[in-house]
Amino acid sequence: MPANNENNIPLYLFTGFLEAGKTCFIQQTLEDQRFNTGDSTLVVLCEEGEAELETSSMASKDVKVVTVESIEEIQGERFMKLVKDSGAKRIMMEYNGMWQLQDFFNQLPDEIMIYQEICIADASTFLNYNSNMRSLVVDKLTTAELIIFNRYSDSIDMMSLHKICRGISRQINIAYEYTDGRVKYDDIQDPLPFDVNAQSIKIEDRDYALWYRDLMEDPKKYNGKEMTFKGIVAVDANFPPDSFAVGRHVMTCCVEDIQYMAIAAEWASTATLSPRDWVIVKGKLSYEKSKLYKGKGPVLKVTEVIKTSAPQQEVATFY
Repeated sequence: MPANNENNIPLYLFTGFLEAGKTCFIQQTLEDQRFNTGDSTLVVLCEEGEAELETSSMASKDVKVVTVESIEEIQGERFMKLVKDSGAKRIMMEYNGMWQLQDFFNQLPDEIMIYQEICIADASTFLNYNSNMRSLVVDKLTTAELIIFNRYSDSIDMMSLHKICRGISRQINIAYEYTDGRVKYDDIQDPLPFDVNAQSIKIEDRDYALWYRDLMEDPKKYNGKEMTFKGIVAVDANFPPDSFAVGRHVMTCCVEDIQYMAIAAEWASTATLSPRDWVIVKGKLSYEKSKLYKGKGPVLKVTEVIKTSAPQQEVATFY
């Protein structure tokens, strides 16, 4: 596949945990003549599993395989030197499941472009990983375009796998590969727990995280809608006059990643509010520029504020 910019070196990134099947997937890809059309390829292995890459059967012999033992070897100038020394026109990387992806993204050289990111998971062990290493599962699914659950069978609860993926990312595509090679693509519908087509929408406490994510992914969808929800107030002397922020603390996977996820609000009586007030706010959403954002974003034109108590579960979650 061609890169979007001919000046960049495309990187195909394969993530997942040890023994999930990443090496076998890379092997099959490189043996496919539709993919391996002769471009020199550098394969970077960041962990060693039971399966070994066999280059003799590949469509193109111009494949160089290197194994790295630390994330520092694939960061910044060291990574760029590794790529240049190989003479490769593209890179395939089997990423270490125990390394955080953001550490890699933060040090990625400008000359290298992530062209595709696929997560490979063993369907029979994925639920255990999610229970015991939730933060790493979230890390691998947040930016992936596709997750492939291999070794899948009908005895495995598809809905459980689906809910975990959708709780982390609504954009990721999901595929299930059976042990006999059949592939089934996820077509389970995920309707929002409120009527997004209604002109007036009330967000229940349990649905705040889902609504906020949907709002930020497609804010124009809510332009002109009347919204009612409960949130905690943030006010600051540096905010524009009659402006405040209102939202909830949201946990994606664990207490370490709890963030205050709020929207800008405008109200003539903002001076009556104090930091950390719990309120029920009602108003009309507008997608416009605000100093509380770096550009445009959803702004609530408040018509009513009722001070209230905190919900039973103060931190909102996606599940």
